[in-house]
Amino acid sequence: MKNYELLAIFKPSLDSEELDKEVEKITKEVESYKGSVSSIDKMGRKKLAYDVQSYRDGYFTSMILSVPAEKVVDFKRNLKLNENVIRFMFMEESKKAQTV
Repeated sequence: MKNYELLAIFKPSLDSEELDKEVEKITKEVESYKGSVSSIDKMGRKKLAYDVQSYRDGYFTSMILSVPAEKVVDFKRNLKLNENVIRFMFMEESKKAQTV
């Protein structure tokens, strides 16, 4: 399994409990794919550079997770279908350069 980083932007209309439920929902989905979540960083509410789905700001959350490669497509599809996620970026975690 590879490690991935998920940066998700949630609707600004969510309160803190609803945001926690959404993050927990994503965590349970990863675990249902036999994956794991190693870290969750809730960065808070931030202003967007431009309007996304008519929202000017959103709650940013970064997660480091591992998912089997054959489940990545299903995971991305479910993120697109989640009505509380207004934008996400899912990328393979890069290894830091080593100095010699």
